[in-house]
Parts: sequence; structure tokens; C-alpha cells
Amino acid sequence: MSEQRREHTVRPAQVEDAAGIAHVHVLTWQQAYAGIVPDAYLAALDVEQRTVTWRRDLEGGRVRAWVAATDAGEVLGFVSLGPSLDEDAERGALQIYAIYLEPGMWGSGAARELLRTALADVPPRVPVTLWVFAENERARHFYRRHGLAPDGTERLEDVGGAELLQVRYRRR
Repeated sequence: MSEQRREHTVRPAQVEDAAGIAHVHVLTWQQAYAGIVPDAYLAALDVEQRTVTWRRDLEGGRVRAWVAATDAGEVLGFVSLGPSLDEDAERGALQIYAIYLEPGMWGSGAARELLRTALADVPPRVPVTLWVFAENERARHFYRRHGLAPDGTERLEDVGGAELLQVRYRRR
């Protein structure tokens, strides 16, 4: 069975998924952002540190998250959603903080399932935004295909000493 065809189920994330989520988070950053984010920053990403952060976030309940996982519990991807962190956010607005899929699963449809699951959890007419690196054309195309569009807001973020342009997308 090819890696892209691994059977999975999208379900709410549990605290026990923190290490798997952290693994996918780090691996995906290292693959997807190579050439965008400084190599030294990517090399320094630490799964154990991310596990601690994810465990805290999942225990605290501030973040809602879903995973694409195998029957054996292996996390193949995840999406997280919570209150908007933007200063100009409307009251009650939500933000997709992260959506990442193990690189071997890219193109499998699992990311689409994750995004649809998260958006289905959002009440009607509640604004949803997310931020994406301007140079990340693959992700920008994915978001456009799934009903999100740039809203004209941009920001520079320092990532590993590089000033990277981010573009905010909003659900249409």
C-alpha cells in the first residue's frame, strides 16, 4: 500500500495525540518551508518541545484540534482552531492556527477532510481566518480551492532571523 493511500479517520484530537501532532508539525515545517524559512531554524525545531506545547494546548481546551489518524493511532495530519489572535478581529471570530499533513500524505485528500471537519464545527456567519507565508504557493492554492481568499491584510513575521511576509486568508 502506498503511503498516500494509508487508511485514516479524522477525529477530535486527544491529549495522547500530542507527540504525534508534534512529530507531524516539525516534519512538515522542515519539508514545506525548506527554502522559505532559514535552514538553521528548521533544523532546530524540536519534537519534544512541540509535544509539551501541544499537550498543554489540548489539556487547556483553548484550542480545538482534529487529527487524521490510522486505526493504530498514528497521527498523519492535524488541524487546530481557536479564537482569532488578530487585533482587528471581529467579536467571536475564529482562526485556523495550523493545518499540517505528513509529507507522504500530500495529495491524499486528508488535508481536505481535516479542513472541512474544522470548518463544519464553526457556526454559520462566524468569520474564520488563517495566515500563510506568501511564498507558500502550494498552501495558498489549497486554501483558495477550499473557499478561503486573501482579505488584503499582510504582516511581516520574524522567523529564525528572516522577515517573512504572511498573507491573511478569510473564509468567503
